[in-house]
Amino acid sequence: MDADLPAATAPAPRKRPKPGERRTQILQVLAGMLEQPGADRITTAALAAKLEVSEAALYRHFASKAQMFEALIDFIERSVFGLIHQVVDVPQPMPGQAARIATLILQFGEKNPGMTRVMVGDALVYEHERLTLRINQFFDRIESSLRQVLRATAEAQGSLTPTVQANAQAAVWVSFIIGRLHRYARSGFRRLPTEQLEAALKAIV
Repeated sequence: MDADLPAATAPAPRKRPKPGERRTQILQVLAGMLEQPGADRITTAALAAKLEVSEAALYRHFASKAQMFEALIDFIERSVFGLIHQVVDVPQPMPGQAARIATLILQFGEKNPGMTRVMVGDALVYEHERLTLRINQFFDRIESSLRQVLRATAEAQGSLTPTVQANAQAAVWVSFIIGRLHRYARSGFRRLPTEQLEAALKAIV
């Protein structure tokens, strides 16, 4: 009778992640958890459970949870400033450059809700203060990029005080971007940052 039984099949060996693959997976899962309601404080235990690994396995790739958030901020910076460089470095008519930069940042936030919670600081409330400092510096750099294009526009338009004008306008643009991202995060990602964007941009310009 035993001869009629199918031969036992050995379980397939678990595929070992390639170098860097597990690290990327950890960050992807963390970003996904930040998109969920009530994700005010994500513990390493919860993250490990989601990944079905031990907490010790997490620490083989990141020395601390703060390092995980720093890696997310690295990704945000590379992505956002890559988009800004597309606007600043490519010759194009200057009027509207600030609006284009704002649009690209808001579109990035809309496509990456978990990253938006990092950008507005909601995900960093209980984390190391250096993370909040980095996000503040991130928006300072955005404001600097906006000042650059706005000053060039003011000079082209014959402004007598292009620097003063650009500084004031850049501050308004950054406040608008942060405000839209905050509303998106606080609404549970229901109020899209690009909602009625064209009309809003025209009001600022």
